[in-house]
Amino acid sequence: MTIFGIGLDLLQIKRIRKLKKKNQIKLAKRILSVYEWKKYLMSSFSIRYISTRFSAKEAASKALGTGIQKGIYWNQLEIRNNKEGKPKIIFLKNAKKLFNNMKIKKSYLTITDEIKYIVTLVILEK
Repeated sequence: MTIFGIGLDLLQIKRIRKLKKKNQIKLAKRILSVYEWKKYLMSSFSIRYISTRFSAKEAASKALGTGIQKGIYWNQLEIRNNKEGKPKIIFLKNAKKLFNNMKIKKSYLTITDEIKYIVTLVILEK
């Protein structure tokens, strides 16, 4: 195993709460993939949902070493949970091309959320 990149993010949830008050729909559509958007609409904890996705995508962009730029947008990184709740990153569109071009074989994601903060760690393996 060779580690390609590590990304860590610490997010104060009230930061997203402030942004959401300004324009909830615009923020959600900018950050979420189509799949995540559908889940968001069904979620009773919408701020926490957006916050965990935002933090995970921020950590993933750090692990890639690109940040959100070079044709990669928030909604091209998708976070899904398996039956047991374990999160996984799915790279879509331009993010998938970059992931493949960098010859990344596997990604690891963990998210810890507490009352005020979310901490996310992403490891990418070549």
